[in-house]
Amino acid sequence: MPRQDLEDIFQDIQKDARYDHELNGCLNCGICTATCPAAYYFDFSPREIVQLLWTENLEGIHDAMQEKIWACAQCYTCAARCPFGNSPGGLIMIMREAAIKHGMESAKNVLRPFSRVMLKLISTGNQLAPDMVTPDHFPDWGPNISKVDAPLDILRKAIPVPTLNTTETAWEVNLKTSIELYTIWEMTGVLDRLEGIDENLFDVITDIIDEKREDYEDWLEEQDEADDDEED
Repeated sequence: MPRQDLEDIFQDIQKDARYDHELNGCLNCGICTATCPAAYYFDFSPREIVQLLWTENLEGIHDAMQEKIWACAQCYTCAARCPFGNSPGGLIMIMREAAIKHGMESAKNVLRPFSRVMLKLISTGNQLAPDMVTPDHFPDWGPNISKVDAPLDILRKAIPVPTLNTTETAWEVNLKTSIELYTIWEMTGVLDRLEGIDENLFDVITDIIDEKREDYEDWLEEQDEADDDEED
């Protein structure tokens, strides 16, 4: 990759408002990696991520963004244990966002299996309904999840919002709220990022947005007509 592209990627990571709070140096003690659950299962080291960023190793940062940063479970055990106050998990989140912004193939590969979740998140505001939770859909739970005989029906009901026990109730969103959600996704650049990662999903969501906006405009017109009739 051209040097300028590597520098652009690092600059996007470094200029994030969270960066200076998450990276304070490194004693190279290895506590973060020793306590990391993901490091137990995958070729992944939080310490390596901190060292790459601390030394501004552009090639190493780019290489880590191809696979290693996606092994993190975002549990933030590393941040709780680091004697220097670093948060490797927080830094990895910034790197993931940069990977999405730059349309890296690793980001596309990781997010592709979650297209259904992304569709529902953007179109309804709800990321998951409990009856969607199955080990097959979440490989990041680790290789031993298939050995766990968990009573999923009970676990799903443990989610504290009783109305979200099924997809039918979890995804009931009124029209005005939907339009507000879409506006937020547009104004914050989420849809632009999505187009670079999954163009097909972007097209589907855009069609949904256009249809609901038409429905909303029709509803507003009906309300105006009803108001006029009342005045007469």
